[in-house]
Amino acid sequence: MTNIKTVLVKFYDDYTVNTPKKLKIVDAYLLYILLTGITQFVYCCLVGTFPFNSFLAGFICTVSCFVLGVCLRLQSNPQNKSQFLGISPERGFADFVFAHVILHLVVVNFIG
Repeated sequence: MTNIKTVLVKFYDDYTVNTPKKLKIVDAYLLYILLTGITQFVYCCLVGTFPFNSFLAGFICTVSCFVLGVCLRLQSNPQNKSQFLGISPERGFADFVFAHVILHLVVVNFIG
């Protein structure tokens, strides 16, 4: 048990020291989206899926937002600059916003 605790403490310390503030903000967004998806799923299991299109649209939206957030994090990470040569962090954020607009238009259309 102490090994797990030391690993977690070391991970937290390295994360707070080595991670830029912009990536911490994206990580907070990803945590929020993850908790939203878990809440929707638990609510669906406890209450039911009466308006199934609404549940499906909301859950698919949270999963898609999480995927888009991970893509933003990958593009914004300075350690991944060699993999995204022509893409600046600002362009990655613009792509993220544009994809979110399209995603939410599709979701609202799917709800009906």
